Amino acid sequence: MPLAAELDLPSFDHTDSSLRGERYRQAMTELHGYEGWLAASPFGFIVLDRESGEFFLRTKSAVFPGLTIADLFGITDGPLREEIVKNIINVNGDDHRRLRNLVNPALSPRAVDRYRPAMRRFLDQLLTGIREEDGRCEFIADFAKPYPSLVIAGVMGAPLDDAPRLHHWSNVIQRQFDPTSLMAEREQIERAVAEFYAYEDELIAARRAGGDVNPADDLISALIKAEEAGDRLSDDELRNLVLNILVGGVDTSQSQLAHAVRLLAEHPDQWEVLRGDPRELAPVAVEEALRFEPITPFTARILIDEVEYRGVTFPAGSIVLVSAWHAHRDGGRPDVFDLTADRTGQRQRLLTFGAGIHYCVGANLARAEMQEALAFLAERVTSLTLDGELDFGTPSGIYGLEKLPLKLELA
Repeated sequence: MPLAAELDLPSFDHTDSSLRGERYRQAMTELHGYEGWLAASPFGFIVLDRESGEFFLRTKSAVFPGLTIADLFGITDGPLREEIVKNIINVNGDDHRRLRNLVNPALSPRAVDRYRPAMRRFLDQLLTGIREEDGRCEFIADFAKPYPSLVIAGVMGAPLDDAPRLHHWSNVIQRQFDPTSLMAEREQIERAVAEFYAYEDELIAARRAGGDVNPADDLISALIKAEEAGDRLSDDELRNLVLNILVGGVDTSQSQLAHAVRLLAEHPDQWEVLRGDPRELAPVAVEEALRFEPITPFTARILIDEVEYRGVTFPAGSIVLVSAWHAHRDGGRPDVFDLTADRTGQRQRLLTFGAGIHYCVGANLARAEMQEALAFLAERVTSLTLDGELDFGTPSGIYGLEKLPLKLELA
């Protein structure tokens, strides 16, 4: 079998800083026109269809490269090293299964439903501020940024006034997954990890001190109580799970919600579809946004064993990027954002949250946040239009928007 490195493959550099907005979309579309399933990247390889994407996300021969990146950058001790080593995405085997079994009930669809009333209160509060500005807003700063920060504060049982601090910590710590940012901002990332550890340690201590006398209805309390066959989370496991949920639950939700609203503004016919039955169709709109514009377009894995797949040999140590953007466009269907399209199978197997044992632990919470936001807006906004130049980020790490100016016609 030929080695992957011996193949004549198209090349794609997802770290290219010019890949923003329309330039990014053109480059991804051009790569989509290539008939093969494999491309080269500066770091290794990119797989371009759903079947290969699911294979490399699910195989036991591949792991998330967090520890490899830490070693390459000389992160050998300190709070960032601790966070990387104990991050659930870098934990595998029996230890990972045990942690997932303990945390999953606290973040099940039914469990996160109890946070929906609070989400609606936050949404109403934020829209009131926009109403006072005659419907004009910079959606990122006025809505998409504060909303998930307030939600995560409520979920954690933290003071709502701390939401901006939580957003800052999440945004900075998330940069560890972007090698370019890690190289330039390591000291800032280290400091954010240390500060959040100190902050959450106080929250955890307060919850443990409360005992069963005054039980709280928040995630930290639920995780403290989590038990399976007599096994519970240690303090160390608990603090790192809470950090993982913070990092994965703020910047990502902000970015995906912003893209969903942008797509609806760019497709007014789809906004009208959503407004026809907001509560019923908001989940559909969320899944279509997750499919059409995944904010994690590339998910990395590193092979710990040699892998032979589709007649190609990938040596141990190979880095493989899974392109959710391309996987979601399998089958040659028209690439359109359409809430009414028959996506049977497509929306049920999205790779935006990953796949396999490392499927995003906070996916249910993220979906609930976006569903509530889109339903709320569709009930109260008759039309939304772009109101200036958009400022896109790059797909290296989280693909988001820096600015999204909108004009909302309020009901």
